Amino acid sequence: MNATNTKKLTDKTSNTIAFIGGGNMAASLVGGLVADGYDPKHIIVSDPDSDKLASLAARFAIRSAADNSSAVERADVLVLAVKPQVLKQVANDLTPGVQQRKPLVISIAAGVREKEIQSWLGGDLALVRTMPNTPAMIQAGATVLHAGKDVTREQRDLAESILRAVGLTRWVDDETMMDAVTALSGSGPAYFFLIMEAMEKAGLEMGLPADTARLLTLQTALGAARMAMESSDGPGALREKVTSPGGTTERAVGILQEGELQALFAKALAGAKDRSIELSELLGNN
Repeated sequence: MNATNTKKLTDKTSNTIAFIGGGNMAASLVGGLVADGYDPKHIIVSDPDSDKLASLAARFAIRSAADNSSAVERADVLVLAVKPQVLKQVANDLTPGVQQRKPLVISIAAGVREKEIQSWLGGDLALVRTMPNTPAMIQAGATVLHAGKDVTREQRDLAESILRAVGLTRWVDDETMMDAVTALSGSGPAYFFLIMEAMEKAGLEMGLPADTARLLTLQTALGAARMAMESSDGPGALREKVTSPGGTTERAVGILQEGELQALFAKALAGAKDRSIELSELLGNN
């Protein structure tokens, strides 16, 4: 893990951050920022759902905006946290205010490329595109960022500090890598949930009580992840260390390898990457 991921927000808290959209990911970022010491008075959220805004204001003491345009008027940083399908219309409506204010723009809309966002917002903007994943909702996310050509070093640091509030952050220089990121970490939690689902079901079929099968599966997944994060060894070496010759683990791993599990994962992630490219093209053409 990048050591900078443990840094607290200290020197960037005077920037006003405006969130367009108050859904789960925006709420997670707001919560992470406030927990990290960001002044909630410098956070604004705009959303058409007044109940959602009231809930966020009550939980985090942040400010709410009556509409998107008024949020942009005060923004040093603009976080686009709406669904990809509606981003074009939202961005078009924001263009006058964004062009006047020229904030740092951070997009967390999956699959929408930089050139489309720039076009919809009028262009010539400092834009950072990001791909968080759902564990960000519990401040355990993995987020990849890509900076456009007009983003300064200071703006990169600021964008990273915002996304770091919900977990690990990494940068890619080539925007096309975002499709691979989507396949690996963006969709990745579902793969692990599928594995846990299969292990839990197998435990039930072998006669374990339901609560025992569930807890053993979850704790084993958590423990394995923590060991991998804290060890200098890669997953292959760790697997070998717990696979005694002639033992139970060797038998199980051998069966999985005979089923060509690694090839199946490679095929699955390639399919997810291809679909990410397809969806990006569709969103850009609409």
